[in-house]
Amino acid sequence: MVNKLYNKDMTVIRRLNCFDAPKIKKMISYLTDEDSEKFSRALTSDAMLIVHNLLPLKYKFLPSSYILLEQKEILGLITVIPTRGNPYKINISRLIFQQNMYDVGKRLVEFVIARLGAKGASSFIVTVDQCHDELLNLFMQGCGFRQCSYENLWKLENFKPETEKKANFRYCQNSDADQVAKLYNNELKNLYKPSLQRLKEEYKEPFFAGMNNFYKNRYVLEEPSNHRIVAYLSITTSDNLNFIIDMSLNDGYNIPYDEIINFALGEISSRKKVFYAFLKHRQYTNNADLLEKYLHERNLNCIQTQCVLVKDFYKPVKQEENSLQIFLFGENEVVSN
Repeated sequence: MVNKLYNKDMTVIRRLNCFDAPKIKKMISYLTDEDSEKFSRALTSDAMLIVHNLLPLKYKFLPSSYILLEQKEILGLITVIPTRGNPYKINISRLIFQQNMYDVGKRLVEFVIARLGAKGASSFIVTVDQCHDELLNLFMQGCGFRQCSYENLWKLENFKPETEKKANFRYCQNSDADQVAKLYNNELKNLYKPSLQRLKEEYKEPFFAGMNNFYKNRYVLEEPSNHRIVAYLSITTSDNLNFIIDMSLNDGYNIPYDEIINFALGEISSRKKVFYAFLKHRQYTNNADLLEKYLHERNLNCIQTQCVLVKDFYKPVKQEENSLQIFLFGENEVVSN
């Protein structure tokens, strides 16, 4: 059965399929040929996942895309991805609509919230560039999201550490997931824990990891005497050129940032001769100010600031008539020029 949403304007929202490719190419014709082709391939791949689309939400792990059509013309598209290890936490990864048609974007967001919320989704997450006021208003004023905090990307260009030492990380294993989740959650400021905490399942490598549209290496650092995990490091790329480095640290251990970054850059350079590296700075962590001071001292530049928006589904005990609430968070995306 094809799920559709109709309104009085005879607007239709339905799942993207492989026959929509020509219309999608027309819609994104403003992109360069290379970017347009890459984007079209990604969307066509999403549209071909027929079996995956039939799975219950708890088993989903790949992107799902929906389009809004009016008189057979595609006016907008939205893509959502369940969080690995927690499919009830939904990430909004793409939102595209015709010039200034913000109402189209609003309808698409409301559609996926209603559709997936009915299937059991508990929260929705998106990150929006802080300079895009109209898009922030769409999510916050139009769709009821709230701003939780910020995530920044700092470009590790001409990085000059004060030491050549590298931290002694090892590859992260599924058996480390419980400790890593606790490490991340303990690093969160108390204000943000209800919305941003992670489950241990989110740190387990699934058997279908190779089907994701990004590549991630994960590492942990142990305290030698008791094998307690005191640091977690991930290196992620979606294009094998831009690499995002993210870390979680135990506040009780003085682990030099230089050594962690040296290790991460060494891992990337062992696989790629030409690359761009970025460090994710999460402002909702206890050590956010300390890390920002370090980055300034190294004369690095913040090239992107994104607002973390969240919307959660819950039903207040005393006010059951107000049954919808939601929050959103998402991954940073780097676009090469």
